[in-house]
Amino acid sequence: MTTTVRVLESSEEDVRRGPEIIIHENKYEFCRYNLKISRFINANLGFSAHVWDAGVALCRYFEKEKINFTGKKVIELGSGTGIVGILAALLGGYVTMTDKPKVLKQIETNVSINIPSVCRHRVNIRPLMWGENHTNFNPAYDFILGSDIVYSSVVYPALIETLRYLADQGATIYLSSELRKSNGSPDFHNNLLPHYFNCQVVDRIEGKDVVVYKMTKIATTSEEDPLPSKE
Repeated sequence: MTTTVRVLESSEEDVRRGPEIIIHENKYEFCRYNLKISRFINANLGFSAHVWDAGVALCRYFEKEKINFTGKKVIELGSGTGIVGILAALLGGYVTMTDKPKVLKQIETNVSINIPSVCRHRVNIRPLMWGENHTNFNPAYDFILGSDIVYSSVVYPALIETLRYLADQGATIYLSSELRKSNGSPDFHNNLLPHYFNCQVVDRIEGKDVVVYKMTKIATTSEEDPLPSKE
């Protein structure tokens, strides 16, 4: 399966200069929804201030497969700009969008721009540090979403711990990643994740190393299949 990425007005960005930050806005279209995504460029958000190909690929996959989240409980990890979680909410989901505390303002801004007020009660924005406060969340989710969150081998054990906890009641996981040898993400997906999850490649971007995985948790005891070391 292939995905064609279509970005509207990608060569033109509206730039607003505020008292503290510069906001770049890009426009996208998915599932007949026109999204305006703000990126806080100089707010020390690092990778979170970008819309990555993996996020666009996951949105396109939802569009191509006509995914319907109506009435479903969804949590997004590493929401960043919020583009994936926003689309899931527009497609009917009750969506919890999560990231590090300093990123939440960017997410809140994009939710306020793109989610109609009558639907905003279905969106919850919360801080989540993988491997630290994930047990504060009730793992009764139907779907877990993540795009380009497999970026550093340092966080892989915490990410797996968090995914296993959140998927404990049978959630379907959609994980979209750009595979980069420099950070060990091919090995993470091909060798490490299959120890804990049933993994299936459901989409990829033609000409790029961006792959969309569909996963479910393998039911094992901690003694049978321990988590990887955090060291």
